[in-house]
Amino acid sequence: MKIVFCCTHTAAEPWLAGFRKALPGVDFWEWQPAEVGHEPKLAEHAVVWSPPQAFIDEQTHLQNLFNMGAGVDALLKLKLPPSLSVVRLNDAGMSVQMAEYVCHAVIRHFRSFDLYDADAQLPRWAFRKPAVREDCPVGILGAGVLGSKVAQALKLFEFPVSVWSRSAKQISGVTSYAGADALPAFLQASRVLVNLLPLTADTENILNRANLSQLPKGAYLINVARGRHLVEEDLLALLDEGHLSGAMLDVFRVEPLPLEHAFWRCDKISITPHASARTLQHETIAQIADKIRALEKGHPIEGIVDRARGY
Repeated sequence: MKIVFCCTHTAAEPWLAGFRKALPGVDFWEWQPAEVGHEPKLAEHAVVWSPPQAFIDEQTHLQNLFNMGAGVDALLKLKLPPSLSVVRLNDAGMSVQMAEYVCHAVIRHFRSFDLYDADAQLPRWAFRKPAVREDCPVGILGAGVLGSKVAQALKLFEFPVSVWSRSAKQISGVTSYAGADALPAFLQASRVLVNLLPLTADTENILNRANLSQLPKGAYLINVARGRHLVEEDLLALLDEGHLSGAMLDVFRVEPLPLEHAFWRCDKISITPHASARTLQHETIAQIADKIRALEKGHPIEGIVDRARGY
């Protein structure tokens, strides 16, 4: 079996060592473009993150692309052979990290910890009226592995939680909205909006003025999915107008976020550098290795992407 590793901005050697240990006897190497006049070394499987089109064009024997993340939007922009399967990570430790991040963001806003931080910089000693959980329903766009885990975690803190997805979901204690017709009612019922949608043609720019304006006045936005879900100028306008009270953003249209970007200068926006759920090496290697072993034995695996749906 031959497996090639092609992950942009990633130190390859620790990953190669881990995969070789998990799959002993497998020929596993880091991709480098073949020199002119030389035949490229070809593999049946590839472990990738944002590979160039040249990699896809060269590796003509590939059967499966194992993406080192849950989001596959960058891969689906490439010209992929119809026979090539794209396989995403279905968790690998990301859901717990995402639940930590979102719970932190929701509680920080709900308990006014962001305002207390600002007071401490002055310095100023001031109490604020406690908020009531029933007045702070949290709506989660997306109810897949990550969205479901986040919903369950927020329920432990007794927040009212709802989810919106293409089809109805059954999550204990969580209200489910499904389909385009239900989106307005979902937004109107969400005091805090968390975006965990996959990025597709249907969801790009979904966080726009028309939709965000349907949130209750004073609502708070948390975006941990993709930067292209958000129309940035619409968010800034709604914050300036007072319809939204603030936002915590982990993803952006351009990353790293340019120093001249208006988000840096908006005191109602909190920024983190795409850190909500990082790829964990040990868990990722174990999951991909298990899937490769299953495929070699002819067994079905989870995480095969439906290219028509985009996830």
